[in-house]
Amino acid sequence: MSLEDALGKVIGIVERRLAGDYEVDEFGFDKELTEDVVAPVLRPLYRKWFRVEMHGLENVPDTGSALIVGNHSGAIAMDAAMLQLGLLDDHPARRHLRLLGADFVFKTPLLGEYARKTGATLACTPDAERLLSSGHLVGVFPEGFKGVGKPVWERYRLQRFGRGGFVQAALKTGAPIIPVSIVGAEEIYPIIGDIKPLARLLGLPYFPVTPTFPWLGPFGAVPLPSKWHIRFGEPIDTKEYAEHADDPMEIFNLADQVKETIQGMIHELLEKRGGAFQP
Repeated sequence: MSLEDALGKVIGIVERRLAGDYEVDEFGFDKELTEDVVAPVLRPLYRKWFRVEMHGLENVPDTGSALIVGNHSGAIAMDAAMLQLGLLDDHPARRHLRLLGADFVFKTPLLGEYARKTGATLACTPDAERLLSSGHLVGVFPEGFKGVGKPVWERYRLQRFGRGGFVQAALKTGAPIIPVSIVGAEEIYPIIGDIKPLARLLGLPYFPVTPTFPWLGPFGAVPLPSKWHIRFGEPIDTKEYAEHADDPMEIFNLADQVKETIQGMIHELLEKRGGAFQP
């Protein structure tokens, strides 16, 4: 597609939105905006900057629901965006990943609207169940901000997985759980410090200090071009656990199993990748 055609498409999308002529689902997901505006903007990062390689896509079903559970890192949740784009671009069925986000995301101006438009919703069991029951791919990062904001010396070491609410949603809907490991995001903004007073003042979960930010001003916000690998593991069938959907111990044990699986895949990918900034 030429630049002129691309601009024409974007202008058409804007005009339809100004006229109210567009569709969103009950969660606010805007399929056209995601595919025709957001994806083209992110694609150069995915293809050229991070050089993302996807592995195990055959473990993600072409149709029907599944809960994709991954590790989280990188100061800014770039891993979520790359995971979404990878499934849209590289999966044979071009699947949309509906992410579960923290309260903070949806309370933040612009970020909350962006998240809704691209398919995210609040990380709560009822919303997760509704999406899974409707046959969607749902993505969750159980580490939350503990994973995204961890210092560089703790890279690729998974943080606590919360209370396992994601497991309960999968058990109640019968959706398989697919562990996914993401290697590369840890190096885009290596966190070497956290200015906690400034974070509290701004209402942020953390205020990261990296080798380039805030020292280089706006240029410090440019992510480093690390090499990324994303691997989907074998699905975990949850139907055999359905009767334990309200058992906290069973939920914790299954969540821990998912965590250990992801950690093991991370170690394998790190060995496969080698240097963080290789071509």
